[in-house]
Amino acid sequence: MKLKKFYLGISLFFLGLLGILSMLTVDIPLPEEMQSILEEQFTPSQIQWLLLINPTIIMLIAVIVGVLLYQKINLSIPIFEKWLGLKEDFPQTREILVYGIVGGLLTGVVLSLFGLIGRVLIPSEFEQLTANIQLTLAARFLYGGITEEILMRFGLMTFLVWIASKISKGTKPSIYWLGIILAALIFAVGHFPMVFQVIGNPSPIMIGYVLLGNSIGGLVFGWLYWKKGLESAFLAHMFAHVGMVVLEKIFL
Repeated sequence: MKLKKFYLGISLFFLGLLGILSMLTVDIPLPEEMQSILEEQFTPSQIQWLLLINPTIIMLIAVIVGVLLYQKINLSIPIFEKWLGLKEDFPQTREILVYGIVGGLLTGVVLSLFGLIGRVLIPSEFEQLTANIQLTLAARFLYGGITEEILMRFGLMTFLVWIASKISKGTKPSIYWLGIILAALIFAVGHFPMVFQVIGNPSPIMIGYVLLGNSIGGLVFGWLYWKKGLESAFLAHMFAHVGMVVLEKIFL
């Protein structure tokens, strides 16, 4: 069993690593002082690789935490578990696919509508933010769809639910919701440094937009991880981006 869980961790780590490597296709904005210091010692290509070190370390920690704790609180990775022999039962593949795809597309529609509202309420700030942060399709689907789910759901949400279950001495639905909500909010707040770097002094509306916009998906993906397994959260995150990309092409 320990060897099989080790293989699970290795599989998830290298899957998440694909997402981290996809960030090589993105021009990540850095503070001017940091940019100038780095450029004195490294080439632009080397700087891109250096920026991948921290997320790789954090992902390794998330994978270790998730592998150690997810079964203790009845969370699952059904397809991987069957593939690696951790479970005998066949996964409900159809449900995993349907819930993931439909949940993701609906989330993409909601987030796109939310984005249109943002463009109306704070057009200058919104354009400034989107102009400075341009994610490629590879980064959206691989980093967003896989790596972020390993970090925020498999790592962080699993840890939060486990801690809450120890405090409350049980795994009631409210414990899972606490983990889902906290993980979503932490993910959203994690975007604030980039927003302040790009905009400088964002308005309360922009702060609220970033907080809510980045929390909505986390709530859906967290619920899917809880109810259908991590693979369903992967799919939902990917198809949320599919929905957003399609609607962006239609309306923008």
